[in-house]
Amino acid sequence: MRRPLVLVAAAVLLCAGCATADAEDREAPASTPASRAASDPRSAVREAVARLRGTSAAVRQEVRLEGEGEVYDLTVTGGFDFSAGKGQLAVDLPGGAIDHSDQVFADGQIYVSGAAGMEKGTWGVLPRDKAEAHYLLRAPLNDPEHVLRQIAALRDISREGEEKIRGVRTVHYRGILDHRTVTLRMAPEVRTKMDQVRDALGSDIPVFADVWVDGRGRPARTRMSVNLSGAQVQHTMTLSDIGEPIRVKVPPAADTVPVSEVGGVLNG
Repeated sequence: MRRPLVLVAAAVLLCAGCATADAEDREAPASTPASRAASDPRSAVREAVARLRGTSAAVRQEVRLEGEGEVYDLTVTGGFDFSAGKGQLAVDLPGGAIDHSDQVFADGQIYVSGAAGMEKGTWGVLPRDKAEAHYLLRAPLNDPEHVLRQIAALRDISREGEEKIRGVRTVHYRGILDHRTVTLRMAPEVRTKMDQVRDALGSDIPVFADVWVDGRGRPARTRMSVNLSGAQVQHTMTLSDIGEPIRVKVPPAADTVPVSEVGGVLNG
């Protein structure tokens, strides 16, 4: 499966020829911060992201790659305390050459297990602000706060109506991401390829994004998607148990090895 997956990523990056909530939330009335802000969608989205960045949540990211008749699904699950900058994630890609990785965020560092070249039981560690993205619509080492930063930069936002997400009433907003936001913190060589795609298109790569804001004015789900000449990428992040404590277990120093970069599909 490794070669087809690389081809899917290449088709997207080198397309040079292509023209849960708690019970109280479930009973939240329709007259909420999200619905009251509907007349100003941009403010509603930015304020929702700001609220979430001041608390914690259970996180589930789902990344779908489609191309050449194949579909690959990667999932990232765990919890993240955005206010404290800490969290613990498990990454899974069934059938992959490396099908599982664990990632711990704490004290400005990211600890990664299961990366290529790492011995079992060993964790690579690098500064969180040095991690980079290597694929379109992926966050550096799956950092959920990176996704929120991109969503906060949505442009041309419209209110799409009201929907339920995991039983919670939400207001659905949709917008677009500009090239600067799409390539935020990309590795230089990948950004160069993305610049080439933009130049070939003659405009920004068409990346659309959605956010569903709950009755307390917090994101319940985000989604980013792109379709280039039949190669598609979709990234969905669902947030639940907002405000619940997040437990993080930092690996012992004796089990860690400093690294300057961590690659591979599992790691963004």
